[in-house]
Parts: sequence; C-alpha cells; structure tokens
Amino acid sequence: MISAQAREDARLIWDYHQMGHALRPCSVAIGLGSHDLGVADAAVNLYARGMAPLLLFTGATSPTTAARMPRGEAVHYRERALELGVPVSAVLTEPRARNTGENIRFSRAVLESAGVAVSSVLMVSKPYEERRAYATARQLWPEVEVVSVSAPMTFEDYVASIGDARLVIDMLVGALQRLLIYPAQGFMVAQEVPADVMRAYERLCGAGFTSRIVPQGAH
Repeated sequence: MISAQAREDARLIWDYHQMGHALRPCSVAIGLGSHDLGVADAAVNLYARGMAPLLLFTGATSPTTAARMPRGEAVHYRERALELGVPVSAVLTEPRARNTGENIRFSRAVLESAGVAVSSVLMVSKPYEERRAYATARQLWPEVEVVSVSAPMTFEDYVASIGDARLVIDMLVGALQRLLIYPAQGFMVAQEVPADVMRAYERLCGAGFTSRIVPQGAH
C-alpha cells in the first residue's frame, strides 16, 4: 500500500523532473532508449507535427529491457516508428548506448557521421527523465540548444500505464538522486533542487523507495 504522503511526494518530484520547455522545431529529435515504447510514440508525434525532419533512436539493452526488447531499444523504437508511418529515410539508430551519457555522445557521433548539421535537438525521454536528459545534454553537447520533451501525462496516468506505483516512485527517486550526484562527477550540469522537492525525496528514501538508487560513482 502506497501512503497518501508518498503519493503526494512522488507527484512533487514528478513535476520537478519535467522541464516545461516550449516546443519548437529543431534539427533532429533524439529518442532516448528505455523500457517505454511511449518514447518512440512521442518522437513520432513530434515528427508528424513537423517539429523535426529526422528521428534518431538510441539505446542498447539493459536488464529491464532485454526480455521486452531483445533486438535493442533503438531497434525496437525504429520498428515502432516505421509501423506508425515514418519513412525509413527519416530514421537513424544508435544501438550501443547503455546510459544517458552514451546516448548523447554516441548520437552526436552518428549525426556527425551522417553529415547532419545540428543546431538544436528535441530530446525525447520518459516524463520523469526530462531534466536528467537536459542536464546531461547541456554538459556533453553544450553548443546545441536542447528542448527536453516527453509524452504529456500526469503521475497518475504514468502509474496506470506501468501498472506498478512502487516501481514508478522508485524510478522518480533514482532519477533525482542522479541529478544530485552526477554533476560532481562531470556527467551533467547542476540543477537547482527546491527545498520542498528535497524534503519529498528524503521522505521517500526513508520510506524505502530506493531500488533505483545507484552506488556513488556508478553511471
């Protein structure tokens, strides 16, 4: 049973993770690989709306995606985009990345190899990874403008789509921990964390929502 306080804290952190960037056309939309095919759907939606002329999907596999996406996250995302009507010529893949830093670095290399001029990027992620994606891209690709976006949905909507409230809260906590520790390790730019968000994070950690916490120094 998830307490009312835990749900309230999770909603607060959920809202913090979302950047609220104004959507605008960019050079490319990069879909960050994960367990959630909704990222591919969001990227396709942006393409269909004329927000980017090219999609790039990035991601290998992880323990949480190997069974669901045996051919790799980027490949499954690409297949989804093609099913939804995106032409083959408008989709690139980067199938090696195993973390957000590699997503950015390897995607940048693929685009450079393809001769794609990039001045701005729509960084498409899960809703609770918007801020992490933005902060990582600003660190590793500072010369481009980064617009961080995801499928628009509430915390409750996302829990319903995943079917496991505890897992979602664990992921929210883990994503925030990375925002706190990774800047000192050079993985992302620092982000200000409001005091109420920190209190919510500490309460959730104290309540045991820690399965996605990483050891210091891991990436």
